[in-house]
Amino acid sequence: MFAVAVGLLMSVPLAAHHTGSTLYTDKTVTLKGIVKAWRWSNPHCLLTFDVKGEDGQVVQWLAETQAPNTAFTEGYRASSFKPGDEVTITVQPAANGRPFGMLAAAVLADGTKLGNPEGGRGRGRGAAQ
Repeated sequence: MFAVAVGLLMSVPLAAHHTGSTLYTDKTVTLKGIVKAWRWSNPHCLLTFDVKGEDGQVVQWLAETQAPNTAFTEGYRASSFKPGDEVTITVQPAANGRPFGMLAAAVLADGTKLGNPEGGRGRGRGAAQ
């Protein structure tokens, strides 16, 4: 009985951690920027990049994707991004308006496409083209 109670209590935080339905909007935004850092690690890969606005102000964005094993199926690799790379990034932005979002797709300077430009997450959806 104790094990069942613990299992039920643990399922709520785990479900909350693995849903982006309240964190991200359903729309996508495409941004051009310069890579600052690419972190290829569990539990989520993180891309930090700078975007220069029309007003000349630079805003640092953070985009997350799934763990490396899932990001790999979308075409991402540990070597996909290097500091200084010019990139075009499509994200599902945070609902709170901050410069953070779920990485949906990326276009590298050489034209290589990664991810799923329509947004969303999933194993193998939108593999590298």
